Amino acid sequence: MYWSGAAFCIFLFITHTSGVPPVIRVGALFPKHTGKHSSELAFRYAVHRLNRDKSLLPETNIVYDIEYVSRFDSFDTVQKVCRLVQVGVQAIFSPTDSVLATHINSICDALDIPDIGRSTHDFSINVHPSQQYVNNAFIDVIRYLNWTRFGILYEKDYGIINLHQLSRSIQAEVHMRKVSQASYLSVLNEFKNKEIHNIIIDISSDGITALLKNILQQQMNEYKYHYFFTSFDLETFDLEDFKYNFVNITSFRLVDIGDVAVKEILKDLEFFGRTIFQESDANLYLRKAVTIETEPALIFDSVYVFAIGLQTLEQSHTLYLSNLTCDDEIPWNGGLSLINYINAVEWKGLTGPIQFKEGQRVQFKLDLIKLKQHSIVKVGEWTPQGYLNITEPSVFFDSGSMNVTLVVITILETPYVMMHYGKNFTGNERFYGFCVDILETISHEVGFDYILDLVPDRKYGAKDPETGEWNGMVAQLMKYKADLAVGSMTITYARESVIDFTKPFMNLGISILFKVPESEPTRLFSFMNPLAIEIWIYVLIAYFLVSISIYIVGKLSPIEWHCIHPCDLDNITIGNQFTMSDSFWFTIGTLMQQSSDIYPRATSTRIISSIWGFFSLIIVASYTANLAAFLTTERMINPIENADDLATQTEISYGTLESGSTMTFFRDSMIETYKKMWRSMDNKKQAFTTTYEDGIRRVNQGNYAFLMESTMLDYIVQRDCNLTQIGGLLDTKGGVFVVLMAGIIVAVIVAFFEFWFNFQCNENAKSLQKNICRFAEEGHTDSECVYIPPKRSFWIEMFEELRYASWCMNKQKKPELTQICGECQFNHGTMD
Repeated sequence: MYWSGAAFCIFLFITHTSGVPPVIRVGALFPKHTGKHSSELAFRYAVHRLNRDKSLLPETNIVYDIEYVSRFDSFDTVQKVCRLVQVGVQAIFSPTDSVLATHINSICDALDIPDIGRSTHDFSINVHPSQQYVNNAFIDVIRYLNWTRFGILYEKDYGIINLHQLSRSIQAEVHMRKVSQASYLSVLNEFKNKEIHNIIIDISSDGITALLKNILQQQMNEYKYHYFFTSFDLETFDLEDFKYNFVNITSFRLVDIGDVAVKEILKDLEFFGRTIFQESDANLYLRKAVTIETEPALIFDSVYVFAIGLQTLEQSHTLYLSNLTCDDEIPWNGGLSLINYINAVEWKGLTGPIQFKEGQRVQFKLDLIKLKQHSIVKVGEWTPQGYLNITEPSVFFDSGSMNVTLVVITILETPYVMMHYGKNFTGNERFYGFCVDILETISHEVGFDYILDLVPDRKYGAKDPETGEWNGMVAQLMKYKADLAVGSMTITYARESVIDFTKPFMNLGISILFKVPESEPTRLFSFMNPLAIEIWIYVLIAYFLVSISIYIVGKLSPIEWHCIHPCDLDNITIGNQFTMSDSFWFTIGTLMQQSSDIYPRATSTRIISSIWGFFSLIIVASYTANLAAFLTTERMINPIENADDLATQTEISYGTLESGSTMTFFRDSMIETYKKMWRSMDNKKQAFTTTYEDGIRRVNQGNYAFLMESTMLDYIVQRDCNLTQIGGLLDTKGGVFVVLMAGIIVAVIVAFFEFWFNFQCNENAKSLQKNICRFAEEGHTDSECVYIPPKRSFWIEMFEELRYASWCMNKQKKPELTQICGECQFNHGTMD
């Protein structure tokens, strides 16, 4: 919030005990040291008009007291508010300044006194349009103007719009600068150097006058600049120096000065000002009598909103007098009723339609206005219900106002620019095509005439690496022989460094145009075509890798080992279902979508089985999806598949368009393959063509590949069945192999922890058995001492398991003990 010269505060003093009292005392706060100003005049006039016109309060007169406060002295303001409350104030109109409004509203909230003005707190009525709606209005205009890059100038203590909400709601490059009057010139100069032509001005009225002078000093009042002011008082400023330079100045206004009722009020206000003020003071304000600032209009409407609320309350309630003080903090029991009636007011005032919801103004109309050569005109409006409605869209692109004829050059390129060769076609009528249609549409929208002609050397434009000189359309623009160039011109870094481009209407790349090769003969193993030979090799490798992994993990995991004859305690033998041959059989069965009688038990083997199953699903699905297409369509044999094939062979010639972006790409490329191709083309001058048609003709003759932009290539291929595109995106299934390898690694890690856990359990069991034997030897227990295997390290145990798995690949059984010393005695277990 900002404490401007129009800030105000109004107090109500009631001296009656039934209905609406005959005398209502109103107090108002205005800033100190500003002399007589428009807000005070509007306040005095509103009270005078109410007392003169008895249609609203026929039996009531309003009298007022005016106090002057400083926005920097909140203590003095609070003291004056409390003094007025002590003498019987029953309602308050708070000022614009957020600091003072906060202090005043805290008193209102404690005493249940209605607060009317521009506050957003409890027990308040905000006559100013809600900031959320105002923000939406500015956002809608920016989107309509299609601003993708703009600047914002704002002041610390002033802000009609919420900058954070604005930046979040618009996808654009926004340059925000906090300014003061001392920094206006430097920031404008910065925007000028950065070529920021669209600027939002969110500063106070006093700052706008100084800013306009700085804009003139920087010569930023040309047609390419567009200033969008957040102030609603644009019509009150002197814009005479801006009217005839075609500069764009746009803003909203809250007061429609063209309305008949508004004109009558302003005329009466002018007469009232001359009678109440001295002649010199009156002239200071009344020189702008044809308009009125927003803040005085709001205070005028606030007084009437308050009076209408009293009139409505009088019909059903009695307004009782209450003695209030700031010290007692006893709330007024009639304040809530009064604020509710004011909140229900619907009226049309100087600032348009007024309606409130929970104290916030939700009904209003903002007129969109724009500066033209002779005056400021209304070009649209915004309402919370209907949003933005542009009534004169042509004013933003005023056709005929600049009266400009541009020289436009182009180059023939089907289907972008083509030419009629008949004698009946002259001038611009000779040309037609996609780019010509775009140029015609833009000329009507923006408002200019043009003369279209061909570039003399029939080239797009490339830079000579030796002389540094440009040719083609680029040279024509650089030498100012043409204003615009239209065509299928590729945007490159080199070109963009010397000329400006519009936004591209198409995205493209470089492709290879080649003649369709002959059909290959039918092969016996054509069913393998859906997958590349590399994929088949990878699948085979994966098959062996997964089979061996399942075998090793199955041997390592204790869970996969189980007792074959659990009831035979004299011959304990454990078995494992994953022999080497069974592992391979299980893997191939899963790949072929067939079940087997082998079911993994351990977590590690189940992980490998699941990942392999997922891998098999992807491979089989991909193969099945492509098999039908490969078996039902003829597969062509292409001698080249990509740029690498072209670079490594010498039988097929290749080239590109001379002085085009593709030629420049190969010439300036640092990639070895493209450098090699450029050397080959540069050594054979016949590799380059002067037109695309020449290149297409050479491709049709055979044994020649033409490098060109992909969009043109697509257009040509669709119309000539003898031509095809070489290269492009290569479809591989390598993601799935990464998943398979990751699954195997996870399974091995899980098997490692399973083996470690089983080893720790066995070691704990051995320690417990040793204690039992020791107690038995000492005679402390009758427990029988059994054989305890010797203690080995974890890594030796794992090594022995891997050694057994590698030497005994097809054995499903192993003894419980695999290694003992000669002196060991045991009761159970056998040795092989």
